[in-house]
Amino acid sequence: MVLSGVFSGWESFFQLISVLLIFLFVLVITYLTTRWIGKYQQGMMQNKNIQVVETFRVSNNKFIQIIQVGKKYLVISVCKDVVNILTELTEEELVWKPSQEERGVKVNESFQEILGRLKDKIPRK
Repeated sequence: MVLSGVFSGWESFFQLISVLLIFLFVLVITYLTTRWIGKYQQGMMQNKNIQVVETFRVSNNKFIQIIQVGKKYLVISVCKDVVNILTELTEEELVWKPSQEERGVKVNESFQEILGRLKDKIPRK
């Protein structure tokens, strides 16, 4: 009787360890997959001819955007299922001509750099 109680205790312990190892394995695979997808998407977004310059929310699901397509600037309305071109702007008609750094976009910035900047902004107790 006592011997079977000891074995069931060890079985429970090994089951706990195996569940923890499987959980850690799933976490590592999830982390690696997320990093891979992030790098893939970042590579897809670089050096493209379409950039969103500015976005203005009109209502819950309606936006007006200024986008740069090549060297042209277009004003578009974005609704739930419809995108319409409202007008074309010249570069001189823009009040503010943002660069990527002015918009807060750093092309090759790592997550560690972003996290470091956020840590500097959080007040310490």
